[in-house]
Amino acid sequence: MNPSGLFLQVVPSATGSILDLLAHGTPVSWAVLLLLLGLSAVSWTIMAMKSREFRAIRVAAEPLLQYMPEADSFDDAVSRAKLGVGSPFYAVIRRAERFMSDTRPAIGANTDRQARLSQAQVDALHMLLDKETTGERDRLERLLPWLATIGAVSPLIGLLGTVLGVINAFLGVASSGSGNISAVAPGVAEALIATALALTVAIPAVFAYNHFANRLNHVTSELDAFSTDVVALLVRDGRI
Repeated sequence: MNPSGLFLQVVPSATGSILDLLAHGTPVSWAVLLLLLGLSAVSWTIMAMKSREFRAIRVAAEPLLQYMPEADSFDDAVSRAKLGVGSPFYAVIRRAERFMSDTRPAIGANTDRQARLSQAQVDALHMLLDKETTGERDRLERLLPWLATIGAVSPLIGLLGTVLGVINAFLGVASSGSGNISAVAPGVAEALIATALALTVAIPAVFAYNHFANRLNHVTSELDAFSTDVVALLVRDGRI
């Protein structure tokens, strides 16, 4: 009985071609390589999707962010909110507008001031805006953990393929009874291909994850500042 079991496959002498080495690969090594290729496809797909998403958000948000400092009142800002349709900033200001339209001011009007919100109502507004900001962040964060996972797991999968390939190479040497370098080199070379491919999958995924995480943090900071601007407009209008 062949002692190498599933992993044994005596690789022919090296031809100097990676394709030739892969052509004589074992089913296990091919499974590892195909898995890494699948992870690479998923990774690059996520990168393309998130890149388009963040670009679209910036294009949609820029007019609204530029207009906010010039807004005469909260109602004026709401009327111009359509400038940012499709961005998280639009969602935040629309949430504030719904709250103001649905909430009856607890402090009645007098000769000096119009009706305005109580402290409890202001706190509720802050919590709603924070909740909206968190929801928008969670929406933008979707799929990003996959990049981190692929970046962390791919080298381990590549290492698994390398170890199995080396085992296969030495089993082939033991089976053939030949201990010269030409007998073991092709199997070791084939095994190292898995490591190389794993690194080409992991490195872009890690870079992309860090890049998009930084962009997400930047958008979150802008959302927090935007929420503050919305509340400031209400204060300036005398509604708080």
